[in-house]
Amino acid sequence: MAIVNQQVAGYAFLRGMYSDGYFPDHLVDKGKAILLRLCERIETERPTDLAALYELTNAATQEFNALDEELVAAESEIETVARELIAADFVFVASSYGFEDADTEELIATRDW
Repeated sequence: MAIVNQQVAGYAFLRGMYSDGYFPDHLVDKGKAILLRLCERIETERPTDLAALYELTNAATQEFNALDEELVAAESEIETVARELIAADFVFVASSYGFEDADTEELIATRDW
């Protein structure tokens, strides 16, 4: 499914991770794919309130938890810089779909990183 929201479609997810050699690009690609799947789910399921949005974002956060294991195996990890970049992209997604009041901590509440 193609992303309909043009603001999201043109956005460079995880840009700061791509520009940092500490993070292998093929694993950052997986993170970008998680965020794009989240956008697809939002467009398909159309959450009507923050609770429904948080269900979707927390599922995506679980995927990032698994990705962190792959990063650790590649001698990297979701550390401070990555945490902030990932969280900022979750906030961007929420805002792009009309959830400007979403709480950053709630968006990624299920994180292990």
